[in-house]
Amino acid sequence: MQYRQEHVEPETRSIEAQPPTESTEPTEGAPPRRRRWRKIVLITVVVLALIAGGGVVAGGLYYRSISSGIERVDAFGDVPEASRPQVVAKGAMNIMILGSDSRDPDNSSGSRTDTIILAHLPKDRQSAQLIAIPRDSWVSVPESPQGRGGRDAKINAAFAWGGVPLMVQTIEKFTGVRVDHVAMVDFAGFKEIVDALGGIDVTVDKAFTSKHSLNPDGRREFAAGPQTMDGATALDYARERYAFADGDFSRIKHQQQVIKAILDKAASGGTLASPTKLNSFVRATADAVAVDKSMSLVDLAMELRHLRSGQLGFFTCPTKGTGQVGSESIVVVDKARAARVFDAVRRDSAAEITTAAK
Repeated sequence: MQYRQEHVEPETRSIEAQPPTESTEPTEGAPPRRRRWRKIVLITVVVLALIAGGGVVAGGLYYRSISSGIERVDAFGDVPEASRPQVVAKGAMNIMILGSDSRDPDNSSGSRTDTIILAHLPKDRQSAQLIAIPRDSWVSVPESPQGRGGRDAKINAAFAWGGVPLMVQTIEKFTGVRVDHVAMVDFAGFKEIVDALGGIDVTVDKAFTSKHSLNPDGRREFAAGPQTMDGATALDYARERYAFADGDFSRIKHQQQVIKAILDKAASGGTLASPTKLNSFVRATADAVAVDKSMSLVDLAMELRHLRSGQLGFFTCPTKGTGQVGSESIVVVDKARAARVFDAVRRDSAAEITTAAK
């Protein structure tokens, strides 16, 4: 599937690779400790990359068979080097994640990015900080090579006007953080991913009704409290924004819940011990993502193999709530607090990111 950007005006709507062959399984004589290490590497990379890199499948037994099926995009080709931030903390890594309901930019509904996350991996790789940037944040968008942009707008307009490269420029200009890698995830793929895991456990903090559901009548009722969600239910939960007074802010929180639940379930013993579940999960994840051309899948697998869900921090870029610019409803960024957050990212200070983002 090719990423060809069609130029359309931004709107404000919500948001298989080849299976491993038998020959990739460890032999009966392989040491149990080594077999488990390989599976943990795979699961950690698949799920962390889904969170902090859009589902990059790498490492271990399935690297060759899966990585060839992951799509690559030219994320930096049109980004002028002279305009890019300098690297401040060598060894740290920053990954821009773009999520939408369609991976086909030739469809007008796919020319917006509904989820924007800057994922920071510190130099020591002992944690990860994921900072969600509301898609309606009012920022300065650089001008694209096609002459679009060059003015203040909602941040997701950058993708509509200049695709991934203009999105990179916009994020870098807004945050002052140099983007090392880019990943795109089709959130509709969450359905298959969750189903491959046999469902996920999520606690709904407040009952609500989704009127944009995958159900035939377009409705789904969510009761308050803990529940196990199948793929369709989890996708409805992560997509909904109109049922809440704070709209996209609740949706961001729910997406973070779903992502963490996927990680927890994927890293569970039941998934690790089941080749069928493992293979289905890997295939579904690979089919839902694309990454930039320079990301080293093997290196990422090795660097992140020890990371677990308890070491992930989920944050939202500080804002002052919503506002109005002309006829557009926007999110007003708290520039002073956001500057402190992203300065901490530049300097690779995980503790300061946590403090500044509260």
